[in-house]
Amino acid sequence: MLKPATRGAPLQLPLDLIDEDPHQPRAADSPGFSAASLGELAKSVRLRGVKTPISVREHPGRPGRYIVNHGARRFRAARLAGLRTVPAFIDNDYNETDQVIENLQRNDLTAREIADYIGRELARGLRRKEIAQRISKSAAYVTQHATLLDLPTPVARAFSSARVRDVSLVNELVQAYRDRPDLVTAWLDDDQQEVTRGSVRMLREFLAQSIELQTLARDPPELAAGDSVPDASSLARQARAPAFKGVLLLTHAGLSCELLMRRPSSRQLAWVRYDDGRTAEVRLSDLQGDAWRGL
Repeated sequence: MLKPATRGAPLQLPLDLIDEDPHQPRAADSPGFSAASLGELAKSVRLRGVKTPISVREHPGRPGRYIVNHGARRFRAARLAGLRTVPAFIDNDYNETDQVIENLQRNDLTAREIADYIGRELARGLRRKEIAQRISKSAAYVTQHATLLDLPTPVARAFSSARVRDVSLVNELVQAYRDRPDLVTAWLDDDQQEVTRGSVRMLREFLAQSIELQTLARDPPELAAGDSVPDASSLARQARAPAFKGVLLLTHAGLSCELLMRRPSSRQLAWVRYDDGRTAEVRLSDLQGDAWRGL
């Protein structure tokens, strides 16, 4: 028997008449569903009760029962606290998109949960623009999260292990992987390599330089005379450039060397370091080889 409510007040619904939505956007391993998080909320519920009503809709296949629209954490905490009822409003005009919007507004969904929702909507035949309109986000936001649904293996490992959480960085790594999968795989295989906005930017600049090197090696350009040479102060600034955890191994004039992450004085040049520690700015067309070594 439902406990009656005064006008405008929530009902007191028995917990044993309420089911969770199997399609709710939160994943089972969501931090909000962890034992520690729910335990803390349950302590609060024991002291003060559930102060914010949950929202439910009537179960379409089981008359007399209800499905949680939003408030799954409060529902679980109420059960942990030993309550028999929970305050609730019935809202039958509610769907998965409403659940996603509710959680997005509270920043309660992980990037993976958002991606999974977008994947389900795409599978139903919705276009990305339509999904963006439904959740009041940009088309770019939907596209970036949709990328998480089909990541290259090394990028997927970095994302799943939380080495990289920023969705925009994941998208940059995917683009870099498309350009040079071998080098990006080696870079990510180095567990000591920090994946930050700065390091990914350096990686992409580094890859652009290696791609240019390959292009020039295949089709050497007509070099103009009078290329500018960096002065001493410029060299000093370049020598203080951030370290890069990985090198491109090459050969110059019969000597082994590695390509450095320093900005050359012209597009036809590159900085290298020889095995004896000397550094020099040399012509890209004079370099040979293309192998990666992580540091």
